[in-house]
Amino acid sequence: MHRHRPFHIAIVAASLRILGGQAIQAQRLLEGWRHDPAVRAWLVPINPVPPPPFDALLRVKYLRTLATQLVYWPLLFRDLRRADIVHVFSASYASFLMSPLPAILVARALRKPVIVHYHSGEAPDHLRRSAVARWMLGRVDLNVVPSGFLEEVFARFGLRARIVPNTIDRERFAFRRRSATGEPHLLSTRNFEPLYNVACTLRAFARVQARCPGARLTVVGRGSQGRDLQRLAARLGLERVTFTGAVPPDEIHRYYREADIYVQTPLIDNMPNSVIEAFASGLPVVATRVGGVPAILTDGVHGLLADNDDDAGVAARILTLIEDPGLARRLADAAYATCAAYDWPVVRESWLDVYRQVLRQAPRAAAESAGATGHARLVRRNGPATASPAERA
Repeated sequence: MHRHRPFHIAIVAASLRILGGQAIQAQRLLEGWRHDPAVRAWLVPINPVPPPPFDALLRVKYLRTLATQLVYWPLLFRDLRRADIVHVFSASYASFLMSPLPAILVARALRKPVIVHYHSGEAPDHLRRSAVARWMLGRVDLNVVPSGFLEEVFARFGLRARIVPNTIDRERFAFRRRSATGEPHLLSTRNFEPLYNVACTLRAFARVQARCPGARLTVVGRGSQGRDLQRLAARLGLERVTFTGAVPPDEIHRYYREADIYVQTPLIDNMPNSVIEAFASGLPVVATRVGGVPAILTDGVHGLLADNDDDAGVAARILTLIEDPGLARRLADAAYATCAAYDWPVVRESWLDVYRQVLRQAPRAAAESAGATGHARLVRRNGPATASPAERA
């Protein structure tokens, strides 16, 4: 297909008012396309701010959802009209119904091709529970997922998906080789929500600090469990623990640069940006063996894995890295070597290929749909046609 103008791509995703992996990946795509002659992309936020005085409703639970939806639907009709392709980021459960589903429905009403860019590590349970999600994902032009883990999950439900990995900025997340230290600095950057299980990280750190009193831990994030986690740290008698609160995406690389070991202990996960950012920064990683994590982190090769919610196992692996700095360096070097696959020039080509594929398919799908519609109208008007010999054959 020869094109004389750039692809016009509406990226439907959370703005950075919702700090999370999807918002950050959407922002990185927008930054990547900003000066690219091949693509003109713009954000259609799933969390638009209503005009005054209705913006005050965002501070009221339940009313904020209503206010957002009243702005979101008209915004979709306005901003999707000029798109060649609607690129919809998707999570799971209620979020799927409130954000991707309206975008898919509006895009279909406007006859626009739709890509669903699905990220959630909760996919196995979400797709098992939601017939609506399965039905809708089976009817978009293309599903894109960032990991082999999600590709396999989709396949179990009869859904086809193409892998395009997340991207990172290796200039910002710059590699630094660590030296052995008696006061290792640990880092956690997962938000304070139940599925990220930051409590396990705190319990593991208590075990580490009992063996290595000089160790310290920086906990970056925010969320519904913020106060509970601080109370847990106090109950455990932890010292040298810093809760930073939320950190803007353009500043988070500084925390990776200053740390010695990266730790994450989620209960559910997909392809966490945080682990890739740690790889790029030269941090050895200890993580729980859940979801798509083993697909990007081979135990004993790119980092160390512990069982789900096993704080003793997590602590043992952290102590292994502290006591064997040679191993820590080898793991960090091997992990860094995988980061070339996440560079923007590589990911850019994958997305351009995806956009070309969808636009090649779209005219054929539209023609087939129009043909089927026209045939149905003819049958309704004239009755069933007699099949030709070729059709009978």
